[in-house]
Amino acid sequence: MSALRQLRLPLPATAGPARAPFAASPVNRVALAAVEAWPAWPGALLALVGPEGSGKSHLASLWQARAGAQTWDGQPLDTLTGPLLIEDADRLDGETLFHLINMAPNLGGLLLTARERPVSWPAALPDLRSRLNALTVAELAEPDDAVLAAMLENLFEASGIRPAADVYPYLLRRMERSAAAARAVVHALDEASAAERRDVNRALARELFEPANTDMFDDA
Repeated sequence: MSALRQLRLPLPATAGPARAPFAASPVNRVALAAVEAWPAWPGALLALVGPEGSGKSHLASLWQARAGAQTWDGQPLDTLTGPLLIEDADRLDGETLFHLINMAPNLGGLLLTARERPVSWPAALPDLRSRLNALTVAELAEPDDAVLAAMLENLFEASGIRPAADVYPYLLRRMERSAAAARAVVHALDEASAAERRDVNRALARELFEPANTDMFDDA
């Protein structure tokens, strides 16, 4: 396994362009269209699901800005007004989630995010189970090359980096397919570039991620 695939760096939660355009591709186009269909969601409800790093939080934040939605942080139910975003909705206690789902039409929209589809969420209340099973679901897959390339481009731009063109195919062939990995890669290259006062190019990436095999990918 390459060093690039093993890379795990602590990054600030705000790393990356929170309001960058969402890159549409075959793996997310249907989900993007479903989110953008608000406020015409059936029952004013939508579940946005997908694996970690698939772009759920990014897409949810863009909807939140458009809808002027609050983020659920335990507010009393009778104080809620307007559209609402609930991240990791499958972890919310069943009774609260049941009431929030019922409130969705009056709120003007309820977006629920999770890694798994609602049919697999825990639900001790039979009425909650039936509502979860009936939810409209928008599902994101792991990022493909088009999405990862857009993530990297946005992250490089946010860091003030103009990488050589051949950096992208080098990274895309070797990195994990997630937003977290993209942030970690750009952060590492930014640090190395600043420390060594070098441009971000494939030679730097190869030295950083394949230190024992600097000529390993000369023909890749």
